Amino acid sequence: MRRFPEFVVPLLLAALLAGCSNLGYYVQAMGGHFEVMRAAQPISEVVRDPASDPQLRTKLKEVQAIREFASRELGLPDNGSYRSYADVGRPYVVWNVFAAPEFSLEPKRWCMLLVGCVNYRGYYAREDAERLAAELRQEGYDTHVGGVPAYSTLGYFDDPVLSTFLRHGTPEVARTVFHELAHQLVFVADDSAFNESFATAVENEGMRRWLASSTALDRRPAFEAQRERKAAFAGLMRDYRKRLHALYQTADSADRQRQAKAGLLNTLRRDYADLKASWGGYSGYDSFFAEDLNNAKLASLSLYSALVPAFEALLEQGNRELPRFYQRVRSLAALDKAARRSVLAQLLPARADSRLARSGVAPATPELQ
Repeated sequence: MRRFPEFVVPLLLAALLAGCSNLGYYVQAMGGHFEVMRAAQPISEVVRDPASDPQLRTKLKEVQAIREFASRELGLPDNGSYRSYADVGRPYVVWNVFAAPEFSLEPKRWCMLLVGCVNYRGYYAREDAERLAAELRQEGYDTHVGGVPAYSTLGYFDDPVLSTFLRHGTPEVARTVFHELAHQLVFVADDSAFNESFATAVENEGMRRWLASSTALDRRPAFEAQRERKAAFAGLMRDYRKRLHALYQTADSADRQRQAKAGLLNTLRRDYADLKASWGGYSGYDSFFAEDLNNAKLASLSLYSALVPAFEALLEQGNRELPRFYQRVRSLAALDKAARRSVLAQLLPARADSRLARSGVAPATPELQ
């Protein structure tokens, strides 16, 4: 891990210059992160300690193998990240706040130090996230507070494996490690869709290769079943995003749009119930429908996969050779945002929404994280 003063002092000074309202946000972010880092223990020590929980030792041994696979087979950074473990004592490490206007699927953006502008704001305490969401609702926004099991510090720190995603099983650990290490490989400020879609493409390729390895063959059937459910859910959400977008483009009054919006969201709930029945009652997406459905919640889903088809086409063009793929992605990252989106738009399948070419906004291919 980098020494504390090298990272924090410049950040604090910049936060002070940015104003008191931002200072409070950065202080909670730094404090929350350092609490996580203080809880981290080297995985090798936990595995060797006879007093450690036997199930935890078994899981962490699998983590060690996944971490080696990530660098050896996927060319991801070979550093101290995901070689330690932290039990954070809560279901999520961070809660992200998403917001969107009442009649738009375009998410609100926040600009922050180091990472630029993003479509969410993260808090280590859920009550802080809920407080911001309540303030935004008072301003007329649709809001959504979503729990996050993992995040990347982009190599500024040695990110640990967290209890928040370890509890979901080995495939989830593999998926998360591949995704978060990809952020350390390539990251562009002010372009969340580019960053998350690239990391998701690496994650998908990593999972394909990992599941084909001898150590993970027995996990493939369950993973494939989950992938089919995820694709069906994605199609459902993509359909309703298109319907809502069309509604918001009409010249109807606010009252009529509000009524039609409520009707569409109620129909979405019914269609999900039918989809769930076709899965034999699988309930993994129930939490998404358990609370208020709104624009912010739907907008949050597209962030991780909006441009994934373009990155997968780029990977295919290079015969799925990851070094070539990473080199081309770095070249894209060096372009300005408009040029970058223009190149990616040309790589999208023909079925992709033509609005991307005009506006730089890709069609949603939602994916729960």
